[in-house]
Amino acid sequence: MADHLKRRIGLPLLIAYGVGVMVGAGIYVLVGAVAGVAGHFAPYAFLLAGLIAAPTALSYAEFSTRIPEAAGEAAYIGKGFGSELLAVLVGLAIVLAGTVSAAAVLRGGAGYLIGIADVPLIWAAIAMGLLLSGVAVIGVMESLSLAALFTAIEVIGLILVVWAGATSEPMPAQITANPTPWTELAPGIGAGAMLAFFAFIGFEDIVNMAEETRDPTFTMPRAILISLVITSSLYALVVWAALRAVPPEALAASDQPLALVWASATGGDARFLSAIAVFAALNGVLAQIVMASRVLFGLGKRSPALALFHHAHPRFGTPALASTLIGLAVILGAILLPVATLAETTSAVLLAVFVLVNAALIAVKRRGEPGPFTVPLFVPVLGLVLSGIALIAAF
Repeated sequence: MADHLKRRIGLPLLIAYGVGVMVGAGIYVLVGAVAGVAGHFAPYAFLLAGLIAAPTALSYAEFSTRIPEAAGEAAYIGKGFGSELLAVLVGLAIVLAGTVSAAAVLRGGAGYLIGIADVPLIWAAIAMGLLLSGVAVIGVMESLSLAALFTAIEVIGLILVVWAGATSEPMPAQITANPTPWTELAPGIGAGAMLAFFAFIGFEDIVNMAEETRDPTFTMPRAILISLVITSSLYALVVWAALRAVPPEALAASDQPLALVWASATGGDARFLSAIAVFAALNGVLAQIVMASRVLFGLGKRSPALALFHHAHPRFGTPALASTLIGLAVILGAILLPVATLAETTSAVLLAVFVLVNAALIAVKRRGEPGPFTVPLFVPVLGLVLSGIALIAAF
């Protein structure tokens, strides 16, 4: 078996992967939560959240060119702090967070599926999990091509919501509302941005595809930044359109805010959004299986205890053992564990990793080590501060 992965991924597929990881089922719920806090200024909250994520994304972009490896965050932290133990522990935490997150999404997607097709929840979860695990083993191009298809379906669904809201009659409150002082607006926009920040978590998964990316020095930074810009713009448009059709209080009170927008704006049936939510779930699960298996593959190079995972399938060129193990763990988690509770911790784990990655880049830059793509020192400093604030807010 080979100990390296095949470099087959280009910029378009990597951008699609990044957008698909971020544009998940979360936006279908977070629209209401953010509108409830920021009101009609929720679009600005999403744009601010994108700006909050940007410094950390730039730190990841620089590190991805310095160390284009799977298990990216673990390699970055190992480089910055000179501790293999810390690197492996962080890598294992990312694998666990990705597995738990995928299990929660798989269970949710199976729930949407049984609302469309009359099948038991357990069998729906098993079938979806096995299908996605099989795709992850067969090939990275097959995985990312399927993920790109799922992403296109998700984005089309969101564009339809934007169209519905944009062509609806504006809410009277928007026309007659009195101006609100900035001192009253700023706290709501800031609190909304902290909530919206979690809709951007996922850009960091891109770096774990570095060993399978053609010309990673050129491709990785562009994929990270372009996917973040696309996602920020799409989120802001969706929220703007939603607030044209539905008052923020109603969005906040709804379990399916985008379905409410469609029904209010068009008077039509919004059940198709449930079908799109299934594709969003499939995309989220596949992305996490692909990501976590690459991290496990990369950790196999760093730790003798995990060395059995540092092998690529001779035919498929994928980390087949790691992909299979992660896939089975996701299925079992979706069936057996109270993953909804566990999944709430995944964002906190990733935010802690953001803090460590920014701190690691600060350490590397202070040592004066050159790199092919660099950002000013204030970028990781700002990323560390903003990620720390978001981590505190998460609790």
